[in-house]
Amino acid sequence: MTLLLFRALLLILFLYTSNAADPLGDLCNKGTKISSKISKNIDHLLSELVAGAPSPGYIATSTGNGQDKVYGLAQCRGDVSSDDCSGCLQDAAKEIRQRCPDQVDARIWYDYCFLRYNGENFIGKLDTSYAIFYFNVENVTDPEDFNKKLGSLIDKIRSQAVVPKNKGLGKGEISLSPFVTVYGLVQCTRDLAVIDCAQCLAIAVGNFPNFCNNRKGCRALYSNCYVRYELYPFFFPLDSTNSTSVSGNLVVKVYA
Repeated sequence: MTLLLFRALLLILFLYTSNAADPLGDLCNKGTKISSKISKNIDHLLSELVAGAPSPGYIATSTGNGQDKVYGLAQCRGDVSSDDCSGCLQDAAKEIRQRCPDQVDARIWYDYCFLRYNGENFIGKLDTSYAIFYFNVENVTDPEDFNKKLGSLIDKIRSQAVVPKNKGLGKGEISLSPFVTVYGLVQCTRDLAVIDCAQCLAIAVGNFPNFCNNRKGCRALYSNCYVRYELYPFFFPLDSTNSTSVSGNLVVKVYA
């Protein structure tokens, strides 16, 4: 797939972790404008998303009428608790209004959750026009074996994600050696059809060689799907038997 790279933002971080109050990224569509009526509808919509998503882990809804109608979606990572989901979405709702005060098309990504709203109905429509990649700057020592086993793991968890009962979530692990394990998680937003979920994950994984080739860890965040792998346990329940330390800075690339 040919990538049209419009924007690249490079940041160096010192830990591969993210504070709950610090989003992984956001997108404010500067080409959209907001009226006072739409602004009120967005506030009402955000209240509905924050209140309705934590228990099921997902909600898609709308508020308002006619040209003032606003559509919204909120989803948490499928392995986190409802309390963590709630806390993440509260942060997301507050932060997105601060970062995108005048836009009716806005999205924000956190480690535990994703939130989006728009004046146009995007629910159920695949969108891979914008993504955020996080990757560890350290390379693996045996790329051939690593990529073979990582590919096997990704294929396995992608197949889990497209099974309806799994609600777009797939996760697992594979051993590289007696002392090193690769952990992986993929997830699609629940509004997507199975074929669209599979396509979103395929696009995300297909871009790994461009951003994450031979890296010890990588995260791909799209508006409809999420893919991540690490050499340490990051999803719940945590694997207490693996004590691999978190090392290496990160570089973040954002493209639209």
